[in-house]
Amino acid sequence: MSTAEINSVAAAQIQEIRARVAKVVVGQDVVVERILIALLTGGHLLLEGVPGLAKTLLVNAVARTIGMGFGRVQFTIDMLPSDVIGSEILDQATHKFRIHKGPVFTNLLLADEINRAAPKVQGCLLEAMQERKVTLGGNTFSLPAPFLVIATQNPIEQSGTFELPEAQLDRFMLCHRLEFPSADQEKEVYRRQLNMGLARQEGGGAVPRSAFDMIGESPVCGIPELVNMMEQVQTIHVSDAFTEHVVRTVRRTREHPALAVGCSPRAGLALLQASRARALLHDRSYVVPEDMIALAEDVILHRIRLTYESVARGVHARDVLEEIMREL
Repeated sequence: MSTAEINSVAAAQIQEIRARVAKVVVGQDVVVERILIALLTGGHLLLEGVPGLAKTLLVNAVARTIGMGFGRVQFTIDMLPSDVIGSEILDQATHKFRIHKGPVFTNLLLADEINRAAPKVQGCLLEAMQERKVTLGGNTFSLPAPFLVIATQNPIEQSGTFELPEAQLDRFMLCHRLEFPSADQEKEVYRRQLNMGLARQEGGGAVPRSAFDMIGESPVCGIPELVNMMEQVQTIHVSDAFTEHVVRTVRRTREHPALAVGCSPRAGLALLQASRARALLHDRSYVVPEDMIALAEDVILHRIRLTYESVARGVHARDVLEEIMREL
């Protein structure tokens, strides 16, 4: 098969995944695309939105549709790093310590409401996110491959939360901000919920069914197929002109007078890889400027910081990014 034919097969599988997820979640096509981009590139994703926008449901549905290892951790203020990465436990029978691996040892880790955890808990993920390994009791353990973290956070509630530091935000390839559904989509959500009925349980009891009950048990594909799709991303052509545009965009964030902190080369790499994955999702064997324009906000916005003077003048980081993109 030619590269174009292989890409078409991968694109068909991706469309099947999207169709399966759409049976569970109404709308949110852009969010599903960002989750797939993270999966295909091995990058980490931060989802930001108010409660009730189906962030957790989306990640759960995609993980079960692909058939990969999935772990979920609900971050709280009283958590310890051992609750995420694991710990050494004294075996009373042998009087020796043994390693108990935490939920991070999976393919896809959902860090739900990550900003509710204390900084020492947030920091325990840095090694896993950057190096795909965990150190426990002086021993280093590799994480399963592929591995990625999808974290969620509520941007409006500040009580009992800890803002993610810049070093950790930079580990996230993408930060996507969810919007409210349209009126028609919201109506469809209500219609589906009204028609779900009850889930019968043993003993004669029952509970109202939820969207989580709608997630199919049989996956569309498995890790081997996902790896094949990841390989196809690496074949997507990136022209020198496109790379030059990425370089100019990233360097402009460091020079703009309204910004105190610009992007590192990691942002440029993220923009290139994410553009490749988006091209595959749209059944193309090459990237186009629209890929960079569509992804620039998710890749760059969480990596830049305004100067104090700009904040005092009421300047928004999104306005600065739009100005930079217009200049290009």
